[in-house]
Amino acid sequence: MTRLRVALVHGRADPAHDGVADYTGHLAEALDRQGVDVVDVPVDPGPLGLLRAARYLRASGADVAHVQFAPSAFGFSGAPGLLGDLAGMPLVTTLHEYGWWTVAPRVPEPVWTFLERRGLADRETGRLVSRSAAVLTTNADHAATLRERCGVEARRAPLLPNVEVDPTAPDRASTRRALGVPADAELVVFFGFVHPVKGLRYLVDAIARLAGQHPALHLLVLGGFTSLALPVDEAEAFRAELTAHVDAAGVADRVTITGHRPAREVSAALQAADIAAFPFTAGATLKSGALLAALDHGLPTLITRRTDAAGDPDLADGETVVVAREVRDVDVLETGLRRLLDDDDLRSRVAAGGHALVRGRDWDTLAASHVATYREVSETKRSGARP
Repeated sequence: MTRLRVALVHGRADPAHDGVADYTGHLAEALDRQGVDVVDVPVDPGPLGLLRAARYLRASGADVAHVQFAPSAFGFSGAPGLLGDLAGMPLVTTLHEYGWWTVAPRVPEPVWTFLERRGLADRETGRLVSRSAAVLTTNADHAATLRERCGVEARRAPLLPNVEVDPTAPDRASTRRALGVPADAELVVFFGFVHPVKGLRYLVDAIARLAGQHPALHLLVLGGFTSLALPVDEAEAFRAELTAHVDAAGVADRVTITGHRPAREVSAALQAADIAAFPFTAGATLKSGALLAALDHGLPTLITRRTDAAGDPDLADGETVVVAREVRDVDVLETGLRRLLDDDDLRSRVAAGGHALVRGRDWDTLAASHVATYREVSETKRSGARP
């Protein structure tokens, strides 16, 4: 069988500070294990970066170009939307983010609807979706939005946990001691980049409310503040703001903020926790590698979901997670946490269900499914048939 050559196209970001960049690096390694020649194509923001990337793609000899799309990864530039037209090769696009942004905010909604329904362009990727022979999404929410807008049926490329379970991690007591967390704490953990949109201020307030009924309750905020979406100065300002919020809530002795930690330490901390919480202000979905990591570590997990959103059916309340059915709401977070803290059976059930949801996901399986897509797309191109 002919050896495939695939160009992985992505924004120029540090994997330590960007989830899509981290994902792309893991995928490249897994594709290499599948016998694929991988060409790395970082794209600088703006038209010049687009032209350089297109020239490199044309000279690369790749059979397929696979774009890892997220607006922030390309500096919120609309230029990558023309990449498929300029590169002149079969295109596959993975939508890591979709449903909230527009490349041209001043273009009226009816114009975008006209373009999307005719397969000419879409408001978030320009011509990437319309030019792609296959579109992949990481979760059902993005797939539903794409179907509604563009009539495009996406293939699923489920994300994987961004931290693997470390079987050599220290015992819970040792890890808690190293973190400065009481050995007998009822430990709630948030894991991931610490941004304003993650809802941590509401979670801190919920912890404060529950402290009277749960005197051993403790919150561990596990993750760095600086990322592609939150540069250093903004990250430092938000850390100071969050710390002040913790002090004002009267729970400074119940909240531990770690900052960025290596993967092995993260796994140890997750294994030492009792409950995970992801109170995202836009609602949590399976596009979160941190959420997947918590489920993979067997943690009973609380997520938020907007009342106007159907949500991913895999994240079912009382089966794989506990759902706080609103965002930016201390009351629903308090109720959700109380449900988990006070019900041993519920904790066991959602922990088992969440773990079963992610069991069997691995990079080699994901890469193999990608290879099948690449071969289909490249063979369709050679035969001259429509993709």
